[in-house]
Amino acid sequence: MSGNKTWPPGYSIEEMPRHLDPGLIARFSDVPVAVAGDCMGRSLGAMGLKAYHDNLRLGLCGPALTVQVRPGDNLMIHKALMMARPGDIIVVDGGGDLTQALIGGLMRTTALARRIGGFVIDGAIRDLVEWADGRMPVFARGHTHRGPSKEGPGRINVPIACAGLAVLPGDLVMGDADGVICIPAREAEALLPRAQAHLQREDAIRRSNEHGTSDPERFDAVLRAKGLPV
Repeated sequence: MSGNKTWPPGYSIEEMPRHLDPGLIARFSDVPVAVAGDCMGRSLGAMGLKAYHDNLRLGLCGPALTVQVRPGDNLMIHKALMMARPGDIIVVDGGGDLTQALIGGLMRTTALARRIGGFVIDGAIRDLVEWADGRMPVFARGHTHRGPSKEGPGRINVPIACAGLAVLPGDLVMGDADGVICIPAREAEALLPRAQAHLQREDAIRRSNEHGTSDPERFDAVLRAKGLPV
């Protein structure tokens, strides 16, 4: 969208690269965040975010429309809402600031009308009663009654850092009751079969645990390798 335009310092608006096949996104919607994280080395994921939609079964899974804003200012989030397609996840680097809310109930109404897939906000939100009806997933750093400014600057569809996550526009963002994770778009297709195999292994272990047939050797071998006489 920027083309050959000259932007003022601190501003840019780009189009989201759409590398992810909708069918691939749909298949990932059944993968828990914890499983995706296990398959990516158990060291990735957002830190310090809370789900405010009061529905443990409501999650999000979709391409990241990234926004970087000045703490306490939501001008570019409003613009991102107008650019977003159904199912897009608006991921905001608000610097972790909690002094002013970046989104609230009125923006939530717009997001519902436009069928946005959800929000991930490294910052604050407000109007908690409205979010708590469980219709629109939102993960945020915190909340406050204090509203935002609408002055800028800010950037849309650029690489951002959000609560410890490195997110590129168009990456796959997933969130559930356990947390939020980002899967690079270029890795998503290869990760899916690993995640599905991981789910099958966990299901087998779960059945074994339920029937009391767990093999103690599974962990005894690990302990012996560490020098324990078991």
